[in-house]
Amino acid sequence: MRNNIEDITKFIFIKDEPEKADIIFIPGSSNWVLAETAARLYKEGKAEKIMPSGMYFYQFGRFMNERVTDERYKGVYRTEAEFLTSVLIKNGVPDEDVIREEKATNTYENAIYSKELLREMKFRIKSAIICPQAFHARRALMTYSHLFPDTKLYVVPTNTQNITADNWYNTERGRQVVLGELRKCGEYFENYIKDISSSQSE
Repeated sequence: MRNNIEDITKFIFIKDEPEKADIIFIPGSSNWVLAETAARLYKEGKAEKIMPSGMYFYQFGRFMNERVTDERYKGVYRTEAEFLTSVLIKNGVPDEDVIREEKATNTYENAIYSKELLREMKFRIKSAIICPQAFHARRALMTYSHLFPDTKLYVVPTNTQNITADNWYNTERGRQVVLGELRKCGEYFENYIKDISSSQSE
């Protein structure tokens, strides 16, 4: 059992030491610490632009303002991208260096709508940093690497919801989230394989 836990942990909880990149991606979330991490990387000179993505989780049908419990960031926000932008600005990132994508309702849409918006802006990127929740790191990398195949990607995750590589298997909530991510990775991979097979047969 211990080896199985270690294998799952290594697969899901990935992280890189980032190099300087063209942009920082933040997949949609109501968790402000992702934007805090991105702001820190920006101020360290790791990238000159940050792209928060997200409208809201489709099952909710709105941005969950009540989930913002940190007094510094409370407010009324329409989208995840709007909320994350507010956090970035409050952490010293100039508004003109933030590119908001506000249509996405899931991880795949975070990546594809970000790609479409960058294409419309004629903003070409060779490298990027992704700032996801730690348990979301593998799926975020899978998704962005599928849609940005020629881009060097670095994953800089942040621990959230008290779920970490060291403790996820100790609680029912942790197991539910991480094993759910493992399942979703399989589902996403199956779809990517179908996309590749379809494009090769055309």
